[in-house]
Amino acid sequence: MRQLSEVDQDVIRLAQDPLFPRFLEQITATGGCAHPVHLSGSTTTRDAATGEVLHHYDTRTEPGERLSVRCRNRRASVCAPCSRLHAGDTFHLVRAGLAGGKNIPAQVREHPRLFVTLTAPSFGPVHRATTDGERCRPRRNAGTCEHERPANCGATHDPAEAVVGQPLCPGCYDYPAHALWHAHTGQLWDRFTRATRRTLASTVGLTQTRFPDHARLSFAKVAEYQKRAAVHIHAVIRLDGPDGHHTPPPAWATPELLTRAVRTAARSVLVRSPYSPAVGELELRWGTQLDARPLHAFGDTDGLADDAVAAYVAKYVTKDASDTAAGTDYPLLTWDDIDAAPVSPHVRALIRTCWHLGSLPEYEPLRLRPWAHTLGYRGHILTKSRLYSTPYFALRAHRAQYQQRTATGAPDDPEVVTDSRWRYVGSGHSSGAALIAVGIAEDLATDRQVAREEQARPDA
Repeated sequence: MRQLSEVDQDVIRLAQDPLFPRFLEQITATGGCAHPVHLSGSTTTRDAATGEVLHHYDTRTEPGERLSVRCRNRRASVCAPCSRLHAGDTFHLVRAGLAGGKNIPAQVREHPRLFVTLTAPSFGPVHRATTDGERCRPRRNAGTCEHERPANCGATHDPAEAVVGQPLCPGCYDYPAHALWHAHTGQLWDRFTRATRRTLASTVGLTQTRFPDHARLSFAKVAEYQKRAAVHIHAVIRLDGPDGHHTPPPAWATPELLTRAVRTAARSVLVRSPYSPAVGELELRWGTQLDARPLHAFGDTDGLADDAVAAYVAKYVTKDASDTAAGTDYPLLTWDDIDAAPVSPHVRALIRTCWHLGSLPEYEPLRLRPWAHTLGYRGHILTKSRLYSTPYFALRAHRAQYQQRTATGAPDDPEVVTDSRWRYVGSGHSSGAALIAVGIAEDLATDRQVAREEQARPDA
């Protein structure tokens, strides 16, 4: 035994435990979660009328006297099994707002719907990926900038090259504007939605205060970092009746009208940053590149497919910072943390800019230092309006109830009362348990892949 590694010794210790089969059941129930949360406690189910105890579950009979549950981290780099679960929830959340389901009526597919992309403005020229032999920035007689760097680039860049997204001249790049634009992205989006409603109202002859009596704007949006480390917003925007997805939109509501309103609103939005003696007052706007395409469902042929949009959003929300040039997955607490962060020189310069600007009193409300690891962007990766579709917590609550009934054997009866007492007792795996969890997660992933391939077979 002494000659075995610590991992092997731990695996043998676990396998010799009489409760090892139950231990495997717990790991399988969490999908092979990499960092499970351990709980201790009990659940008692009683008949609501008589008070008779119908079922009692206590973790004292479990391995280690604890029950393991998922960590539910969305990032694949932190926990791949939970990120796949989060991606599935996101897919159903977005798709329900497009084609119905999850208590959302199927009639929403008849509402005007767009897939909109709002971009960041230019803060300076950067190297870009090229295709078909096209060159990066072929400008004749461009000369050099004030820092004696070439103002053009005649090379071809593969998308995987590290230089893609990096400024041609870091000295000319407007890092303060980039950081402050990120800090105001939420305000830009809020003003964009207001401007869209205002434009729709004026187009059809309504006052802004009367618009909610006729229609409601619903949306789900995801933030995506591009190679140049600037956030783009991808959003599903839907025009409903006054009560949301349960009511049809008015007769004047069409995808064409919504498209014109979105484009007009995006061009009109303006946010001014707080004045600073170091930076001045900046006028922050959306970028000139804007894409607004209608969505179609099932047999329609015009526009993007519902499932394709939902799958795209679901895939993005599980990406980690290294995949998206979004800084780091963890907060940076000191200046030395910035130097040690595994990021590109461009991202490091942005983080340092956030750190410097965050020390100025006029920018204190923007909390640039606490959010320096996300380059000043404070928003969630995915957000939605209240009546777009079912919320995350409803999907998770239904799944938790099902898993609790499966794991504890509690009866599925509306006439019962459940008393639960739980406390946190730890998290994570031992070295041997982590190895077993990885194997179970891989097996489950393989099973899902085989099932998808079977369903895709023409004769299935």
